[in-house]
This record gives sequence, C-alpha cells and structure tokens, in this order.
Amino acid sequence: MQGLGILLLTTHLAGSPVEAAPTTARIVAVVNSELITLSELKAQIEAEEKRIRDQYRGPELQRRLHQAEYTALTRMIEHKLQLQLAKKKGVDVTDEEIANAVKEMQRQGEKVDDSKPDVKKAIKEQLILLRVIDREVRSSLMVSETELQRYYLQHQSQFLLPEEYRISQILIVPRSDEDRAQARAKAAAIYAELKQGADFADLALRRSDGPEAPRGGTLGYVRQGELLPPIERALATLETGLVTEPVETPQGLHIIRLEEKNPPQFRPFAEVKMEIQGLVYRQKNEDTYQNWLKTLKDKAYIEVKF
Repeated sequence: MQGLGILLLTTHLAGSPVEAAPTTARIVAVVNSELITLSELKAQIEAEEKRIRDQYRGPELQRRLHQAEYTALTRMIEHKLQLQLAKKKGVDVTDEEIANAVKEMQRQGEKVDDSKPDVKKAIKEQLILLRVIDREVRSSLMVSETELQRYYLQHQSQFLLPEEYRISQILIVPRSDEDRAQARAKAAAIYAELKQGADFADLALRRSDGPEAPRGGTLGYVRQGELLPPIERALATLETGLVTEPVETPQGLHIIRLEEKNPPQFRPFAEVKMEIQGLVYRQKNEDTYQNWLKTLKDKAYIEVKF
C-alpha cells in the first residue's frame, strides 16, 4: 500500500550528537520513542539501490536513489507505527503460527531460512501487521447492496460484452510457402462456387482443411477481439447469411460465413454481482486503510532527520 508521506521534516544541526555518530548508526527518523537508523534504511533498499545504480547515471541516478530512500523510509515509519499500536493493544502471534507461515511460504516455492533470527523476526512482524490491520481496518468493512448497484451503474463500460458472431469456416491450409499460390487458387474456386449457390456446409465437409470440417465448418459463437484482425475486418461489414472473400492469414485462406450477429450488450447485474463485491471491497479496504494510517500519523510524533 502506498505511504501517505512524512509529516515532519527537519535537518541536522551542526555539532549535534547525531553528527558525531558513525554514518551507519546515524538516526534518520524518530517515530514516537523508537529510532530508525541509516543502516536499517540502507538494508531495506539494498536490492532496489543496486537495480537503480545499474540502470541510471548522473542526476537521474541521484533522483531515483532519493526517491527510493524516501519511499522506503515512509514504509518503515508506517511499519513502526502499526507495530507500536499492535503492542499497545496486545496483538501478537505464536511460534506455531510463525512455523505454519514458514511452511506455507516454502510450499509456494519461497526459500525461507527461519533459523536466522532476523528472518524469523521479519515473518513475525508481518503476521502481526496482518492481524492488526484485520482488527483495526477489515473487521468493520461491509459492502451494501446499494453500493454494489451504484458501482454497476457508474462503471457499466467494464461489463460491456463486445459484438458476438456465430460463424462457419472453410479453411485452406498451404502445405508449404511455395504452395501458397495453389492454396489461393483453390480458395478462389470454392468462393466462386459459393457465389453460384453451392451449399457451404457441404463444401466445408468435402474441401476444408480445418478441424471443424466434419461439422460443416461450424465454429459457433465468437466475440469481437477473439478472431485474427484480418478476419475481424472482413466480418465488420458483412451481412448475416453472406460469406467473406478468401481472407489470408498465417494459418491459410479462410472463407467465413456469418450465421448470426449479436450487438454489444451489458452483462446483467446478477451475473457480475460477486465480481463487483470484490472490487468495491478492495477499494473500501484501501481507502479505510489509508485513512486509518493517516490517523496514526496525525497522533504520532514523527521526526525525519534525513
């Protein structure tokens, strides 16, 4: 989740005790009664810093590094605020819960060595964060029917189904690149027979190379965007019951008969209700989380010395 930024910005005073400390022990932020040091910040951005140094040079390199430091420091401050609240409210996790989390991460292919104290501590803190957010943010979230319907009406373009075609096909596949001209001639001859009134299904059964040939060339329903662009273009102006001229694609020569065309239509509310519920819940969760985080910051003492 994106940070909301730091509330109080200060600079070092010359000759202060912080200036005299080793660089890595330098304090870069105070969060209530806890400190964040430069070495902790550097550890957080180590991988990102390497990526940035490999990719950028000059002023852009410095700008990217400063942005990465600011983003990481913001995240660390938010992290501390949430852990402080968790401690105040007695939110904790057991060793068994940590072990179960490690097993699940390993099951998903992550390499986790929980014998290292810092790794185990990071996993524990993450579990605590999830728990405190569940209690403080998610536990009170509800999505009403009115909100779902309002979202549906305000975002109907998300639920618009494109134009739908029911089509049949005769496909002529060249045996080689050199055979293209012969395939074109065969397709042209079939097209000429169709124009003279030959039965499409019969020709598809006897002369099409497509897997749908035994069904008389029937492909069933397809939606706009699911077909190759040249075929899409040929169908765009075709009237129901008519056939396209041979359309050439990397697959071969296609002659398409348009059996039926359905205009674009909206998916009904009942069909998309569960999908909307997930969308609205995630948005409310993010908004509520950000407001909660802002309240934590407003009540906290935060000083950035960076």
